[in-house]
Amino acid sequence: MNRVIRYIIIFFLTISYHNFFAQEFVAPKLEFICELKVTIAPAKNLGITARGERIILPITGGTFKGPKMKGVVLSGGADYQYFNKELGRTELEAIYTIKTEDDVLIHVRNIGVIYNPKQDQVSSDAGLGEFYFRAAPKFEAPVDSRYNWLNNAIFICKPVPKNNYISIQVWRVM
Repeated sequence: MNRVIRYIIIFFLTISYHNFFAQEFVAPKLEFICELKVTIAPAKNLGITARGERIILPITGGTFKGPKMKGVVLSGGADYQYFNKELGRTELEAIYTIKTEDDVLIHVRNIGVIYNPKQDQVSSDAGLGEFYFRAAPKFEAPVDSRYNWLNNAIFICKPVPKNNYISIQVWRVM
């Protein structure tokens, strides 16, 4: 009896293994959430630290607007960056608060990378352009608000520097 059960288990594991590797891999879809227009004060350079050159960009305000939410970016946050000249990359972590038009406060923590692909032939050939600048914002909204859905998803964003602000285009990974 033990031998029969083992063969049955092996049979089902073999089928499961085959089905897993035979499946098609489909990229997730993206849903546009909003565009944040974030204003910043001049950069503060703390100099070289143990992790690299530390730069702080104080966030002074801004606005955001999308199909499900809109409001303002509150002053008081900052974009904390480490620049590594040898690698041609900057690691960033922006921490700030947004306030919806119905007065709900939402904490935002955005972690990303700015990379200069000119130093990397593989990336340059992939058509990344002059700079690769992507991040993954994490939203912390009150669970009893209509924005609770922000707590339960993964987001990506594409920051684009403009003349007077940084445009941060945010999508939810579906």
